[in-house]
Amino acid sequence: MAYLPRVAIVGRPNVGKSTLFNRLVGKKLALVDDRPGVTRDRREGDAHLLGLDFRVIDTAGYEDQDPASLPGRMRQQTERAVADADVALFLVDARAGVVPLDEEIARWLRGSTTPIVLVANKAEGRAGEQGILEALALGFGDPVQLSAEHGEGVADLFEALLPYLEREFGKDAEDEGPDVPLKIAIVGRPNAGKSTLVNRMLGEDRMITGPEAGITRDAIASDWMWQGRAVRLVDTAGMRKRAKVQDKLEKLSVADALHAVDFAEVVVLLLDATLGLESQDLRIADRVLEEGRALVIALNKWDVAENASSLFNGVKGALEDGLSQVKGVPLLTVSAATGKGIDQLIGACFEVRDAWSRRVGTGELNRWFERAVEANPPPAPGGKRIKMRYVTQVKTRPPSFVIFGTRVDQLPASYERYLMNSMRRDLGFGAVPIRLTLRAPSNPFDR
Repeated sequence: MAYLPRVAIVGRPNVGKSTLFNRLVGKKLALVDDRPGVTRDRREGDAHLLGLDFRVIDTAGYEDQDPASLPGRMRQQTERAVADADVALFLVDARAGVVPLDEEIARWLRGSTTPIVLVANKAEGRAGEQGILEALALGFGDPVQLSAEHGEGVADLFEALLPYLEREFGKDAEDEGPDVPLKIAIVGRPNAGKSTLVNRMLGEDRMITGPEAGITRDAIASDWMWQGRAVRLVDTAGMRKRAKVQDKLEKLSVADALHAVDFAEVVVLLLDATLGLESQDLRIADRVLEEGRALVIALNKWDVAENASSLFNGVKGALEDGLSQVKGVPLLTVSAATGKGIDQLIGACFEVRDAWSRRVGTGELNRWFERAVEANPPPAPGGKRIKMRYVTQVKTRPPSFVIFGTRVDQLPASYERYLMNSMRRDLGFGAVPIRLTLRAPSNPFDR
């Protein structure tokens, strides 16, 4: 499983820690009430913030009590959570201002080796201005101004966390290294030859095959070595048009195939060269790209295809038109019956996984960004310029980026496509799906 950085939320009782926890995990997992002390045990959840994925820990309110008492034991849990975290969010109540217990917590946190980000919660409106000024005296720099209840200031919180979480994403041990298997799911319409292709790769009759469509029902994983490199192949059930799928067992088989796509790194969409490209193939490809998987398309039964050259060019042109969100998806020819083209297919899968896993340094990324914006400046709707400030990559697999600027919510979709296509061309991402998020500053006067 991929390593997720850990973020602990600490502070005195009733400053909004559980409200922020719920905001970050996107659901009401933690109980919230106006009474202090509702949270007692540490609660953990998977958080998603503008493309950053991390593990967030909600802690009990920190109270200076006897270690043997219940509040004292709760404090020990909080101290352990901070020690285990990659970064801690120290919440204060901007409306109530800094109180002696906040100062006590600050003294403890200054002695911790865990990086601390100060957050002034409940900072909406003018009532929190005095508390924000008081928070500066705690010694953790300018506080992030936030309203966990209303979702204001999350872009500022993102920027504050990014330097710490970016470092930790390098610990994704299972995603890198020569011994890590390349996870390939082979999908397509019934009878495209998926099981025959897997059998040819493995060199044995691992899958039952035959002229009847729909023999394969479960998604079956098989480990394989290709030229000294580990590969995990997943053969899946054929996917027909949804309207034609009536049988309960077939519905379960298709659901299992889609589940296999979710956990693959590269998806090979197998086409039947004797039938050409059909609308269902494009629907499957679109689903794969929507899930953020790297896609390779293979024309099977090439050994018996007629008018091969015109067929290949026709399929390639139809793919360019039908998959408008990603241009240049690799298209190869194979024969599951003879084994021809398999080495080229697996080689292409390794190449697209490399692009799918690529991380670009912030300096290189922003130099590209300046050139792209200078070559094609964004439009000025209503005569007001859209200012593009900077871009950062928040994750890989698929490559995901956040662009910060003013009035970026007015950026047309055509300009977003321009930026993504430029990224693919100039930064080595090729034909892999890219996630792009646009963020404007939370300060209404910074526009």
